[in-house]
Amino acid sequence: MSEEQLEYDIVTPPIDTTKYAGFWMRFWAYLADLVIVFSINGILLSPFKFINEGKPIAISYWTLTGIIGVLVLYFYFLLMTKYYGQTLGKMIFGLKVVRKDLQPLQWSDIIFREVVCRFFYRVFFIAQLLYIVVAFDNKKQGIHDMISDTTVIHQ
Repeated sequence: MSEEQLEYDIVTPPIDTTKYAGFWMRFWAYLADLVIVFSINGILLSPFKFINEGKPIAISYWTLTGIIGVLVLYFYFLLMTKYYGQTLGKMIFGLKVVRKDLQPLQWSDIIFREVVCRFFYRVFFIAQLLYIVVAFDNKKQGIHDMISDTTVIHQ
């Protein structure tokens, strides 16, 4: 081919056939995850009702059961997403967390997405309204997905 012919050839970009998970699918998966985490916490924390005459064990501003409950929540999301790319709720609805470059999820991606961002959303309650961004973004990404270069897709 000559240089002139190469100049005029049209290159079509590849078509993105990825099916991104929208707001409502992610919402229902998250609710399923909360039921699972609350169930695990119910099993793990019920023995504390028989310790200290049923009174909460205070550690500064928090209670021991509160600390354990939060740790279970964060470790559930962190470990399930790292090792399976999805939580049980996402498995039920056929969703999976992937990096935008389709490389395997790294610990840094997961810690930022599942711990730092989730903590931010919980501490600043009004920030939970930012989840609505998922409904309007082309790739159905939330702010936490955009920052951590991840997205949630249908398998």
